[in-house]
Amino acid sequence: MSGWEQLQRILDCSINAVEVPTSDHPELAGLGPGTLIDHVDGYLQVIIQSDNRNIRVLQVHRDNLTETERQLISWSVARSSHITTKGVSKQDAKSEAERNARALGDWIVRQSASGLTESIPDEIALDGRLYAEMIPFLLETEQATEAAAFGELQKLLVSFLDEEVIVIPLKGQEWLVLAPVSLVRDTLEERDEQADALEESLESIGSGLYEMLASEWIGECHLAVGRPMKPVKSVVMSVIQLQETIELGRVFQVGSNIHVPWNMHLERLLASIPEQVRLRYVEQALGRSDVFMETETMSTLDTFFALDCNVSETAKKLYIHRNTLLYRLDKLKQETGLDVRVFRDAVLMKIILLLYKVTKRA
Repeated sequence: MSGWEQLQRILDCSINAVEVPTSDHPELAGLGPGTLIDHVDGYLQVIIQSDNRNIRVLQVHRDNLTETERQLISWSVARSSHITTKGVSKQDAKSEAERNARALGDWIVRQSASGLTESIPDEIALDGRLYAEMIPFLLETEQATEAAAFGELQKLLVSFLDEEVIVIPLKGQEWLVLAPVSLVRDTLEERDEQADALEESLESIGSGLYEMLASEWIGECHLAVGRPMKPVKSVVMSVIQLQETIELGRVFQVGSNIHVPWNMHLERLLASIPEQVRLRYVEQALGRSDVFMETETMSTLDTFFALDCNVSETAKKLYIHRNTLLYRLDKLKQETGLDVRVFRDAVLMKIILLLYKVTKRA
């Protein structure tokens, strides 16, 4: 005689087990085995098992149960569930977590490829964890990673951030990492007034994360970080934006492996211009298209613009004398007719430099 049949005999009532999609009863998601729920139709429901896809409940059809009988039902169901799952290994639980993450990753990839930006269906929303605001990181490795890398990456991230994270495999060389906003709690409360502080915090976290991953996990890689968002509604748009950010970073920020979308507005605009138009504009503006061919010229301009056109700081960063830098800038003025120490010419030179980069690497 089964446990349910024994319970039915003791209580002298009808008992049956049913299974329903979690999406039909989201309020029951995550409730533990043995949880009692009084149904509006007069019968008692008891949670047997609940996950992100289905909820299995026991229905006890009697409306005059005593408190002792209710406790007996709860204990019986909880004990039965414990016996059933006691033999499940930690490895099985980890495998289930990875399967769920990969299912979500496949859904994100399909949505992105089709141009859709729908909300995540409840059945793959990872037990409701994606309803909370989180920080998105997109990691692109230079080489394909093995399936076993899932557990290794998650372990490294949890150890480094000292927070629980969600790791979602996308393509063979892409990983989406969702971290709690508690990482930037100090600046998050005032982000409307201090957006720069929040962005600096996110860049700092991204920098440390990249250094750790590059040295302890996969080696050369690219990392993009976005502003906090609610994954259940915005994860597809966030992934698309971060993929674009890394793509632009590979072109315009050669030598850098950490990329953020709020520093890419001009690059995003210029990259949308047709290649022939870009090339023609560079040649017309400078009279020659090879003025940036020298590594020294490119490095000098990149550093000069990165430091807000500050001559002293640029010389210090390049480990050269201030007069040496001034000589380089004067030489560039002679060759191009543009003095980057003058605002108008600096803006034009910055645009030309970016157009040259994207044209040569298109």
